[in-house]
Amino acid sequence: MPTAADILAHALHDAGCRHGFGIPGGEVLTVMHALADAGIDFRLCKHENAGGFMAEGTYHVTGAPGILVATLGPGVANAVNVIANAEQDRVPLIFLTGCVDPAEAEGYTHQVFDHRALLGPITKASFTLHDGAVEKVVEKALFIAREGRPGPVHIDVPISVADKAQAAPKPVRVPRAAPVTPAEGPDLEAARRALLAARRPVMIAGLEVLAQNAEAAVAAFARDYGVPVITTYKAKGILPETETLALGGAGLSPVADAHLMPVIEASDLILLVGYDPIEMRHGWCDAWDPEAKPVIEFTAKLQAHGVHGASLCFAGDIGAGLKALGDSTAPQNTWSNGRPAQVRKELIQAFAPDETWGPAAIVDEVRKAVPQDAVATVDSGAHRILLSQVWQCPLPRTLLQSTGLCTMGCALPLAIGAKIAAPERAVVAFTGDAGLEMVLGELASLRDLALPVVVVVFVDASLALIELKQRKSGKRNLGVDFGASDFPAVAQAMGGRGVAVRDRAALRDAVVEGLSAKTFTVIAAHIGAKAYDGRF
Repeated sequence: MPTAADILAHALHDAGCRHGFGIPGGEVLTVMHALADAGIDFRLCKHENAGGFMAEGTYHVTGAPGILVATLGPGVANAVNVIANAEQDRVPLIFLTGCVDPAEAEGYTHQVFDHRALLGPITKASFTLHDGAVEKVVEKALFIAREGRPGPVHIDVPISVADKAQAAPKPVRVPRAAPVTPAEGPDLEAARRALLAARRPVMIAGLEVLAQNAEAAVAAFARDYGVPVITTYKAKGILPETETLALGGAGLSPVADAHLMPVIEASDLILLVGYDPIEMRHGWCDAWDPEAKPVIEFTAKLQAHGVHGASLCFAGDIGAGLKALGDSTAPQNTWSNGRPAQVRKELIQAFAPDETWGPAAIVDEVRKAVPQDAVATVDSGAHRILLSQVWQCPLPRTLLQSTGLCTMGCALPLAIGAKIAAPERAVVAFTGDAGLEMVLGELASLRDLALPVVVVVFVDASLALIELKQRKSGKRNLGVDFGASDFPAVAQAMGGRGVAVRDRAALRDAVVEGLSAKTFTVIAAHIGAKAYDGRF
């Protein structure tokens, strides 16, 4: 008879999951072995937080929920950051944790605290696996993780339950939610009239488009109705950024906003499509007045963020919502003054990587050296803001990052997860030196996996974004500078390849060689202090 852990593992396999990450502990050994026996590869990481980002990397490539495994107590606590990130960035993540049996917890306190109380505010749901109700818990967990706004779901697995044979196991049947289409009625008719009347429409598309796999529907609507598209950073590539309607990514760059905000102001219709302002900087607060022009929102669930408003909100399936909006609404001649096309040119020029050497040159050379379908990941920091403007995405899910939480230390593990799930694709991770120092242990994970991931490090021995803010606010330099690590030496000591570069040609050669290597390559790209001044 199968155990509770067996049923759990096979249900995850049936849901498409093939990869799990974490750090073993005595309380999760049964779960780990059940995952492996069900056909789900368990990969050792060096920290649970990194393991969660590896799981996210596999999700973006495969579409199946990620799996993170942690032992009780400190293992759970270590994962809090990545669980909060998954909740904000719409990542369906199944978080499996071990726990002592309830009766034992009444008289045994070592490493014991209330996991569900800690994780409740940052997960969509938190369950305890119960003997005799395993299928019900797993069905609910898989459904909740993927329905509406995807997100993390926690399952606490007591030690005795994991090994408990289930006398009459039932098939795990996860219901599928049918796409919700806007109902015919006055609101939808008003939206259609607004689209029909619009001559200067603009679309702002965000991460929920990816969560609903609505990229093709959104791109087709934009082309059919001549609507220029601004995306958030995470949604880059929804409309290939080589197309004239693509105005690139927005989020944290005041320079980009100076070009994009006038387009929004000049528009006579704003379409918010799978967009959540959690990805945006403070300058987007009250960026438009829904009383002055129609603002129509298509979202998974109604939002009460208070950042800015909408005239009409349609909650449900984004692709179906756009189709309903377009029904009986003929495309019109839009933006006859050609302003969006001009703004596109201005943005490309504003972030032109024409410097001999520097952070933009680094991004430019790597983009030229890797295939168009390469997966890039980027850590939080000044380099991320610049890269998100310079790096062009011809496809969605080809630039992975943390956008809601903007957490550091994500780029390397995201790249590991993506490469595991798609070993045939080129994968490059961009990180600041401080970000890499946070997760150096995961280079050992790369070594053990023998994955040819290329890691590009912007070396300036400073928390550049914070130093820039500190300087602009007139404060003295404090707590932002640090010593220079010899990253090539570190890489070699950990079983990889390492090279330091200070010009375009050396960088290009290092990337090309790294893509075909037998192990990982760390490229320390030295840029010097204050290299980002005036760049974004």
